[in-house]
Amino acid sequence: MLCPICRDNEIEGTKVIDTTHDARGGIRRRRECKQCGQRFSTYERPILAAPLIIKQDGTREEFDRDKLMRGVKLACVKLPVSVEEIERLVGEVEAQLQQTEKPEVESRVVGDLVIAGLKDLHEIAYIRFALVYLGLDDLHAIRKEVDTLIEG
Repeated sequence: MLCPICRDNEIEGTKVIDTTHDARGGIRRRRECKQCGQRFSTYERPILAAPLIIKQDGTREEFDRDKLMRGVKLACVKLPVSVEEIERLVGEVEAQLQQTEKPEVESRVVGDLVIAGLKDLHEIAYIRFALVYLGLDDLHAIRKEVDTLIEG
């Protein structure tokens, strides 16, 4: 394991201090570098094949977890939403896509999963995402969506 601080990459250069498992099968390990003594965390998660995403224009692209993270983070900017909550949401979306066991899914499926998760996570993040995703392009459409949230 390469130490991110001193860049030491001895075969036995780090020792594992603590290991925890998350609900999606991932593993978090706290490590300590034997060279510099600094501690850092590593995350391990199984890499399962996610389906190809069919865009609205018909093109296909690989599922990109980082792209999804950026979109969700953008919706949550300056809101009291932790990185852990965002990572959990993105992980849940990725896991649901993998569980479909389909080789391809429409981008709408991904968007629907994200918007449902954001609705539970934070209402303002939901509205921000909905502005783009649902194409809310006038005040009446936005107000209707906000009223639905308030009533719901």
